[in-house]
Amino acid sequence: MKRLRRVGVTANEPLLFEIEHCLDSKGVNTDNVKINRKYLREDTPQIPELDEVSVVRHYTRLSQWNYGVDTGMYPLGSCTMKYNPKFNEYAARLDGFANIHPYTPEDLMQGILRVIYETERYLSEIGGFERVTMIPSAGAHGEYTGIMMVRKYHLDNGNPRKKVLIPDTAHGTNPASCALNGYEVVQIKSSSAGYLTKEELLKHIDENVAALMVTNPNTLGIFERDIAEIADILHSKGALLYCDGANMNSLIGIARPGDMGVDVLQYNLHKSFSTPHGGGGPGSGPVGVSKRLADYLPVPIVEREGDRYTLLFDRPKSIGQIKAFYGNFGIILRAYAYICAMGAEGLKKATEYAVLNANYIRKRLSDYYHLPYETPSMHECVFSDRKQEEKGVTTMDIAKRLIDHGFHPPTVYFPLVVHGAIMIEPTESESRDSLDRFIEAMVTIAREAEENPDLVKETPTLSPISRADEVKAAKDLRLKYDRNRCS
Repeated sequence: MKRLRRVGVTANEPLLFEIEHCLDSKGVNTDNVKINRKYLREDTPQIPELDEVSVVRHYTRLSQWNYGVDTGMYPLGSCTMKYNPKFNEYAARLDGFANIHPYTPEDLMQGILRVIYETERYLSEIGGFERVTMIPSAGAHGEYTGIMMVRKYHLDNGNPRKKVLIPDTAHGTNPASCALNGYEVVQIKSSSAGYLTKEELLKHIDENVAALMVTNPNTLGIFERDIAEIADILHSKGALLYCDGANMNSLIGIARPGDMGVDVLQYNLHKSFSTPHGGGGPGSGPVGVSKRLADYLPVPIVEREGDRYTLLFDRPKSIGQIKAFYGNFGIILRAYAYICAMGAEGLKKATEYAVLNANYIRKRLSDYYHLPYETPSMHECVFSDRKQEEKGVTTMDIAKRLIDHGFHPPTVYFPLVVHGAIMIEPTESESRDSLDRFIEAMVTIAREAEENPDLVKETPTLSPISRADEVKAAKDLRLKYDRNRCS
């Protein structure tokens, strides 16, 4: 089969100020205009001076050169950059949905409330939970909301407790969500197989532990095999089990966290349910809870009374409002369209393909890159640069070289428990041909690192910018453009 090949990832376009036409005019001539001059500004407004065609070409080039999942494979591990079906976008743009005002009376937004309610029921069934709040804006907001409910639950039982246990393979936002709720974070070491054992948990569990906050599958792409027994241990001590649901792309239709004893889990609709992701949002992080926590859900929640849907605020044990209105509805709607289109069998098949694709990459690359854990992977696999380091080639060099081969780099240097980590998540979106092209590029880079390491260390060479100083770029931000020049 003849394969599509790209040469590099082009993503460079001057600022509008840098391509503006330096006009001779110093502004609009107002000599013959009857206007109170006190309303006229003395300085020239900082607006680039361009003709219409230059503006159109600028933004068209940006749209063509932007790299995203619609243009190629986006193998960012733990970020689940999957394809967003265009039907979801069509549904979200329907007038009755796109143009609804948040203050619309309930009687005039019954369709909106029905979508929220039915999406909640779908997510409850998928995760095995009593109820789900659709309000949180994204994953970290969902985490924070979940831990708020954990704290309120313990307060109602007479003791807020002091600590939350977090494995070293958890997502990076987990400790912040706990600290913001006033909890001390205690890190627990994972086993040599890459998962948390009940024996290790027993070393840390006591009456001051409010919850264990675990990611499952964890950031190594490994399923926490002792999860049900861990839940029993926690519950026997009065503690709760929080599960970070960012990796639900490996479980949907196969296993339900609620059935494993999980008390609270945030979904990432912008990961597992194919809604737009990247560039800072928007997101949506619904939180599912067991019966223990159902009374503490934030308000409002949508209830159904016969054929009518209503927003319920009167919930005495609720943690209260955590956001204006009732969630990022446009993202909820896209997830609703995706779930309805896929159905139960389609969602399950997507999960199976996501796991299959990750293990295909793992198997094909295991002879070329160091595999730090032999434990089977789920939806993502983690390699390291141990073999390449012998030639002075690092994970960052490998990532930059991938750009020359036309691929967006995977997640690098995370999880922190793996030195020089290379985390790859293909999702179910990628075809066999797409995976083979990515694998071919990774194998070629491994051979280049062995035979010509200097070539790899000096990349990328086919992009407009080669090796940027990323630390300087992060610390020395250019937030204002100096327009006092004309070239």
